[in-house]
Amino acid sequence: MNVPDPFAGERPKLSPFHPRLKALNVREAWSAWNGYKFAEYYYDAEYEYFCVRNRVATYDISPMQKYEIKGPDAEAMLNRMVTRDVRKIGLNRVGYTLWCTDEGRLIDDGTIFRLGADRFMLTCGSPCGAWLAKSAFGFDAVTISDWSDELAALAVQGPTSCAVLKRMGLDGVETARPFDIRHFDLRGSSLMVSRTGFTGDLGYELWVSPEHALNLWDALYEAGEPYGIQPYGEAATNMARLEAGFIMPAMEFNEALKTVHFEHDQTPFELSLDWLVDFRKPHFSGRSALLREQQAGPKYRLARLDIEGNRSAEGSHIYRNRRCTKQIGYVTSAMWSPAAKANIALAMIEPKFLNGEMWAEIYYEKELRHYSRVARCTSREKPFWTPARARATPAPDF
Repeated sequence: MNVPDPFAGERPKLSPFHPRLKALNVREAWSAWNGYKFAEYYYDAEYEYFCVRNRVATYDISPMQKYEIKGPDAEAMLNRMVTRDVRKIGLNRVGYTLWCTDEGRLIDDGTIFRLGADRFMLTCGSPCGAWLAKSAFGFDAVTISDWSDELAALAVQGPTSCAVLKRMGLDGVETARPFDIRHFDLRGSSLMVSRTGFTGDLGYELWVSPEHALNLWDALYEAGEPYGIQPYGEAATNMARLEAGFIMPAMEFNEALKTVHFEHDQTPFELSLDWLVDFRKPHFSGRSALLREQQAGPKYRLARLDIEGNRSAEGSHIYRNRRCTKQIGYVTSAMWSPAAKANIALAMIEPKFLNGEMWAEIYYEKELRHYSRVARCTSREKPFWTPARARATPAPDF
């Protein structure tokens, strides 16, 4: 007898790659992302991190939100919505961007793919359909379609990622520049490849229709077997993106449309993303507020910190003196970096104190005993991990 599942509508959706992911998730370490069952890790987070940094690994980004925006008004509508100038994103190129409320508070970050003169794809971490619909008001010649469940996607990251894709038969993929888009035929299906990722390393993202997802996986893992290809989850992703200095929602920023308390969200200037705000283009959402903030200066600045010792400063406050009597900021993300061989952190700091002394008050536990220490912090200009291979064209083929 078939009994209806009373929780059918509450159970997480399964990625098109799930049959392969399930077999490899030996720890059954699942979480959720945008309603999808999603791996926190498969075997061990640190092992997966080292696969990303030393060979090749894959990350299922199918739960990412994906929207097609097309029509004669598509470019103008997106340019009105986001902070960067969409007109400067070339055909078959990808641009990282932000969009804000009228108060200049960050709603989300994401990427815009220019697939044609009047056709784009916007990707982001959280659902954005309602904001896109609001932003399209007054633009009659634009159509927005939610592709979130209509497109499977897999990130392929690490120093041998290009070699694996070439071995899979993607001839010429090594000539793709960072943020380029290429199109290939794979076993009779259409495959889009972008040289993009969230690890700060050499890497690509593969985009295919869901019915061809398992064919893509099998071809990729067959080609990657000699290279020790391995899936990685959210925990390893967070380690790699922190070394690259990339921001993460619910860590470096709160999405403005979900934030309850006043100014508990952030602005592009507070996140040190000034380069993504283009005041030379026509009006865009948040322009007036951001122009005022640019002139007055932000209340905080996101800084990269190198911290003495090897105790992670996660959750720490930052002070201007060793006695910790004047708080000047707080840590958003922190870890011991195996690649940089350093104790690193991202932190929100009051701008006037960025060039002076900074100290972190670190609390930690060892064998059920609680300790604290104060460690000197040094601000760094560049990301903690920036290998030349991430930008090299042609990409290295090990």
